[in-house]
Amino acid sequence: MLKFTLVFAIALSALAQDEVAKPSADAPPILKVGAPAPDFNLPGIDGKMHSLHEYDSAKVLVLVFTCNHCPVAQMYEKRIKQLVTDYSGRGVTVVAINPNDPTAVRYSEMGHTDVNDTLEEMKIRAAYRTFNFMYLTDGDTQKVALKYGPTATPHAFIFDKDRILRYQGRLDSSQREELVTKREARAAIDSLLAGKPIAVENTPAVGCSTKWAYKNVAARAEASAPEKANVSVDLISVEQVKALRKNTGGKFVVLNFWATWCAPCVAEFPELQRLLQMYRKRPFDVVTVSINVPDEKNLVLNFLKEQHAITKNLLFNFNDPAEGVAAFGSDWSGGVPFTVLLSPEGEILYRTQGAINPLELRRAILKALPDDHYIGTKAYWNSEF
Repeated sequence: MLKFTLVFAIALSALAQDEVAKPSADAPPILKVGAPAPDFNLPGIDGKMHSLHEYDSAKVLVLVFTCNHCPVAQMYEKRIKQLVTDYSGRGVTVVAINPNDPTAVRYSEMGHTDVNDTLEEMKIRAAYRTFNFMYLTDGDTQKVALKYGPTATPHAFIFDKDRILRYQGRLDSSQREELVTKREARAAIDSLLAGKPIAVENTPAVGCSTKWAYKNVAARAEASAPEKANVSVDLISVEQVKALRKNTGGKFVVLNFWATWCAPCVAEFPELQRLLQMYRKRPFDVVTVSINVPDEKNLVLNFLKEQHAITKNLLFNFNDPAEGVAAFGSDWSGGVPFTVLLSPEGEILYRTQGAINPLELRRAILKALPDDHYIGTKAYWNSEF
């Protein structure tokens, strides 16, 4: 595998969104127009291996390097599906390839996603968005991506019937579909089908940078940061429990009520920490509230330290947990775990008595959060296609 050298500073306070891809000396060269398609044999979401020659019958082959976690790539999913539909029966085959090493994706780059870029999570996204195209992964070795050189997700490579590259670059001129004025990828396909020269052969691919394997150093450093964090727990009164329910802090908040003696609570606690690591750069917070009695504070604190709990952690300062249940209200029967997602106005957007479904909770959060970094992401998570 091609080796890269890199000098960089690890910024644990990175923005929640991905950096926008730009030319880099550490990235492989982009495949040049006029070059033959490099072969591949990659696993797909259907559990099978797929090679370049599988698509020999296609008059036009469109390879789109894309991924799960990038908000720009997400906003192109519907358009890729539409591309498949519009060219159905015309000899055009569209195949998506995820070039990213999932271990190189930082938590702070997952602020707009429900899943990472592993093959199993690609299956989840494909099912959720009913992909009508094959979705392959190159994340384990990146051998194929190193040959094609995708700079960003999405990045399209369009080949003629002889598998000669005739166009590379963006799908169209804007990640926000309503702002699109140029559709270079479609124009290239139309020209190839008509046997005409392609007017524009190269465009810049703009989106989230490809997550090359060397970036896993920064990802590991960020993931291990909580191990160095100070962990604490504060006692709260009945009146403070009522204030928690009102949620006047200006953020969306996941509140989780739990106890050290509750096995489902203990099992899901790492997921609560991941939630905060993923979405903490957005107007979002996670607060845990233990219903243990106050003289068990050391037991609670020891558990929190074992979990490297970066969340805000609270403990009832009264011996009768029923008082806290009554103070919080919201149809809580008193069983734990009990989890709610509160809006900045105190509206309950998600509630579950019992263990959380992490995927369901993440999607509830994403549907609620505003367009604070990318216009269109809230609409994406609230749409069906």
